[in-house]
Amino acid sequence: MPLPLSLSPHICILPSEDLVDLLNASSLPSLSHILQSFSPLPQVTTRTISLVSVSHPSFALRFSDLEEIEQASAEDEDQRAARTIDWIGARINKRCPKWIEDLSKSNDTDSYRTPWWDELRRCTEGDHVPSRTEGWNHPVALIYAVSTTAPNPLQAVTALHSRALHLPPWVDTNILRYTLIIHPENSPLSNEEAAALFNAVKKQYGLHSYLLALSLPTTPPPPIPVPALIPRLPPPPSESQPPAQIPSTPLSAAFHPDSSGLHTLRISEKDIQQTARFTREFLVMSLLPWMEKCVVDWNEAFSSTRRLPSRLFSSTRRLFGSPSPSPSASHHLSSSVSSLPSTNQSGVTSPVSPLTQQRRLAEFATILGDLKLAVSVWEALRKDGKGGSDVLPLLLSPSPTLPLHAANAFSGMQLQISDPLPHEQLTALKYAVRWEAGISSSDFLNYPLEGERWLVSAAGSSEEIPSALLVAHAALLSSRKQAKRRAALWYLVAANRLEKCGIKPLTMFFLRRAHELYSNRPIKSLSPSFWESEGRSPLEMYGVDAIMSGIEHPLGRLLYTSGDVAEAVRFFLGLLRGSVAKPWQIAPSSTGGDGSSNFPATDKLFLDDFRVAYAHFKATSSESTQLSDLKMPFAFCVAHQTRMRLADNMQDGELDVWDTLKKQWKTFAKSLPCMQELLVSGKAAVNEVFWIDLVLRNPLDTEVNLANLTLIVQEANENTPTSSPFVEVGVIKEIVLSGKETRTVPISVRSSRAASLVIASAKYDFLSLLPALESLASRGSRLHDTIAHMLQPTYAPDTKIDVDVEDSDSELLVDFVDSVQDEATTFAQSERKELTLRFSNSGSRPIREVWMVVAPEDELWIVDDEKPECRGMGMKEEVIRSNNSIKPDQPLRISIILNPGQSVAVPIQFHAEAIGDQKLNLLFSETDLFRSARLTKHYSVFRLLDISTSSQPYQTGNRLSLVQLELLSLGSADVHLQQVICMSPTWKCLPLVKHDLGILTPLQSSQLWFGASPWDGNTTSHDVFAFVSTKLQDVLHGRAVNNSDPPSIDILCTHFTEPTRSLGEAGTSNLINKCKTSAVTRHLKQSHPHIPRNSLPHIFPLYHPNVVDFVVFWEIPSQKRRGFATVYGLLLGASHAPLEPIIQEAGNSKAQRSLYAETRREKEEVLDAIQNSEWNMEMNPLVLALQGPSTTCHDFTHGLTFRGILEPSKSTVVEPKLWITRPGTYGLGHWSLDTEVLENESDISNETLDHDRVRHRYRQTSLPADGSSFTVSVIQHD
Repeated sequence: MPLPLSLSPHICILPSEDLVDLLNASSLPSLSHILQSFSPLPQVTTRTISLVSVSHPSFALRFSDLEEIEQASAEDEDQRAARTIDWIGARINKRCPKWIEDLSKSNDTDSYRTPWWDELRRCTEGDHVPSRTEGWNHPVALIYAVSTTAPNPLQAVTALHSRALHLPPWVDTNILRYTLIIHPENSPLSNEEAAALFNAVKKQYGLHSYLLALSLPTTPPPPIPVPALIPRLPPPPSESQPPAQIPSTPLSAAFHPDSSGLHTLRISEKDIQQTARFTREFLVMSLLPWMEKCVVDWNEAFSSTRRLPSRLFSSTRRLFGSPSPSPSASHHLSSSVSSLPSTNQSGVTSPVSPLTQQRRLAEFATILGDLKLAVSVWEALRKDGKGGSDVLPLLLSPSPTLPLHAANAFSGMQLQISDPLPHEQLTALKYAVRWEAGISSSDFLNYPLEGERWLVSAAGSSEEIPSALLVAHAALLSSRKQAKRRAALWYLVAANRLEKCGIKPLTMFFLRRAHELYSNRPIKSLSPSFWESEGRSPLEMYGVDAIMSGIEHPLGRLLYTSGDVAEAVRFFLGLLRGSVAKPWQIAPSSTGGDGSSNFPATDKLFLDDFRVAYAHFKATSSESTQLSDLKMPFAFCVAHQTRMRLADNMQDGELDVWDTLKKQWKTFAKSLPCMQELLVSGKAAVNEVFWIDLVLRNPLDTEVNLANLTLIVQEANENTPTSSPFVEVGVIKEIVLSGKETRTVPISVRSSRAASLVIASAKYDFLSLLPALESLASRGSRLHDTIAHMLQPTYAPDTKIDVDVEDSDSELLVDFVDSVQDEATTFAQSERKELTLRFSNSGSRPIREVWMVVAPEDELWIVDDEKPECRGMGMKEEVIRSNNSIKPDQPLRISIILNPGQSVAVPIQFHAEAIGDQKLNLLFSETDLFRSARLTKHYSVFRLLDISTSSQPYQTGNRLSLVQLELLSLGSADVHLQQVICMSPTWKCLPLVKHDLGILTPLQSSQLWFGASPWDGNTTSHDVFAFVSTKLQDVLHGRAVNNSDPPSIDILCTHFTEPTRSLGEAGTSNLINKCKTSAVTRHLKQSHPHIPRNSLPHIFPLYHPNVVDFVVFWEIPSQKRRGFATVYGLLLGASHAPLEPIIQEAGNSKAQRSLYAETRREKEEVLDAIQNSEWNMEMNPLVLALQGPSTTCHDFTHGLTFRGILEPSKSTVVEPKLWITRPGTYGLGHWSLDTEVLENESDISNETLDHDRVRHRYRQTSLPADGSSFTVSVIQHD
């Protein structure tokens, strides 16, 4: 590869005034421009220091006017660099519209050369002003040019040679001085006189002289095309010449391009040959020999400084110590540069070394093609920290070290700051241009060089136009390497920098190229099974949305500001892709802990731009069809979640509640003589309104509004864009969705005749501007029926929302009497209310029987004549037989006969227990198949009473426990307490004092005290404990639990006031049983979460044998409210941990459980739950009470020991005898009680206890407060 033009020899020309006048008279430009037209010269041969010939296919020269160089060298370096960058930007800005227009016509957007890069390269290579840091622009030769038309040509030559050079002292003055005499045909001197003049000049100034004879006719010849001159920075503005009048490229008047744009010279063919001959002779006979001689001389000096000891010591220091610069040359030529102060990069004057002789040696060797010498000298300079890294990539063959040289060239520059110094930017630009021009494209692009990265490093963080074009050219080179994603990113960076500079045409071009490259999906050599398993389409593009958004958004705004509103609208709409368009794109790495996206929200910005642009387009554009194909890039409707809902389910959308009731009905229906199932076929009746619950999800993170939201409902065999005429569809005028909001919107549909309808699509106006149509069909399931289905993914037809509308002959309507369905009713907690249901038959056939399905947590009963089994034992007590099961109640049968058009009212009893806003959901069915009826009533419950119970051992009488019942009124009205009932299978509670229940005013409390003693009628407790123990043993060993029910149990109900009502009343016992079942079920679900819920009724009974429950009946006459409050869970007595043996057995067993727990942790949780349950309670069964007289006349000093056996639930009195020997005060508090609980009651005898049969042992000692004291005094007798 030839060297870049900026590394060619620089020759300055100093013409005489007569020569300037001669050229102007001949319509020719300056001599430097004429000679530049003959560069480069073909087939030039040079020699190395070893006299090896080097052939150059072309050899370039740069010619400049000396006065121009002198003037430019006087300008400050930073100022000139800033002017150069601005000048390049102005030229690019002026020419880029024509370039973009030409490229759009040729459709050659991927060409290797681009006009803006060529322009940038030419402007950079046109810099010919000497620099402090490198010598490429330092003149190597000075041509003194005169003409024979001067009055005294010899005197003119002498004057030129005697003229001092007005160059800075740091410019190398070791140059070749050459004399050129131009002899035109109209010269006053003859040829012989001109030859004599030439001989005199050679004798006085040396052999570097030449006599150039030109015709230069008076009449200018026809113009001849010549290569265009390299653009050069115009001189700085002066007071007489404002900046606007400075030409972009200094040209002579005779060198302007013609009308065709070609640069021409008006010179004859003979003069062309003569001038070409001179140029070659100057190069071959004078310049090259002089440069070769300089290289030989300087190389001797360089070699003398690189003796073996010096090299060895320098290498040792580099490897094992701190580096030191190489020794300087031992001698200098007479024209070498001296050391003078200069200005450093920061603009501060400091003594810096000028160009060294070694650098000039390296530059000359590089120009002459002596690469071996050049590389060695450049390497020496690089090691000494004096440059060379910028030139070595041009000379060395491709290797991994070249990128290191390029990085080292930028190491001293601060290019990554936001505003780097101008001269650093310009220097980096020169390096990048030289590398791109001086290295072959195949080597520059491929590994290991990857030169496009060098261009990006040279651009740095500067936001100037040259830096942007460097990044853009790097993007072009990357696209040629098929690195399209990288190219798109660099095009985007270049466009962002150019947009800040105000160059819109190139900015739009780069953004389009970035969009085109980034949209080109990279080839992914993956198995087809991968896409199928991941649920992705191989044709869909995946990547970082911020990159595409960063491309399309500025491109859309530029299109909008430039007048292409339609195209801008398309880009703005395409930006609204939605942040969570695909479920699999959400990952913990790209989202926060709450699932939200970590990227900044930009949807609002894009949405506002689209709204403004589209509104402007509709208001100003006359071509309404230009955007007729505009479609939404995302969907609001969630088709697979959209459901049809019949009119009987219009109260709420809680499908789980109704599904539970349906399953409950189907399970019960299997036990009926003729099995019936609930008919839920999705069929609507003619003229009946049904609803489509349309699920809308806003994928954007900003608020949007949809106007005129409706549905397209068609018959199954239709395919029209509108709804069928006999179908009436509701329209929602406007709906506003917040960012990321998901909402279910019901839309009403009514058909006037029977038909099979399809809910085809949803229709709306996006932002009230853009009409949109979304299909509500979801993709069918994957087929695996045949081998072809398995090899090629095949799916069933799309799933559509079908609705069958039929003529109905039976329809049951249910509502509450004197109640609006959606009206919320307020109840007090534990209030018992009678409601009335009204059943109506709107069909054409009679209805004979109706079943009502109630949720397990709802306490509701239909009044009938059936009563629970109970045995009265007097006015104060009654016994109720309970099935002791927590199974949910079966559906309730309502025996009615409804003919078509008839209605009937049925009263029901409702007990409100849960606090807060609640809903009562009822499902109705009949023996014959019909369309189901649903009913929902909203109500709220406020707290009325706070009831609590507590117990403690009782120390007097035959009652073993003292039970306290505390009531607190929380309402705002007086509460009349009517009756208190105690319910227990084991204990009999009686009041200790006579209680007058009376009235509880607001915030008043009342306490009732009862004594508990064992009930003699308890005969079923042992069976209940044995049942629970057997079932829990199966649970702990992982065995399946059979479906047997707990044994029945007798419940003793004790009334503490005159019985105003019996628990045998219709509905009372059932409602109390429902309330008790709900409380026990909730407790068991919370305590035993690992036991399946359907197994709980077959393991645990409703009543614990030791439980004591209270029922408090109340009334508020002022509000016409009444009800009963229940309190459960008080356990009395000790059960001696009956489950401990099976718990220990299960804990020691190594069998693996698989039915209820799959892990060791769950097994431990099950064991802990059973061990800590109320069925395994244990406590000290004995209570000791010490009683004694206050004063006695006896004394004792020795303790006593008493032994005995105490039967279950029994008490005894121990009476020790005291012997007191003297008067005084004595305490009885120092005692201890040891208790041993035996294994079996039948093993007890009066013999010595066998310790192996002891189940538990306890020791109880006295406390300081437990003792009593008495005083013994002396009685004196008269």
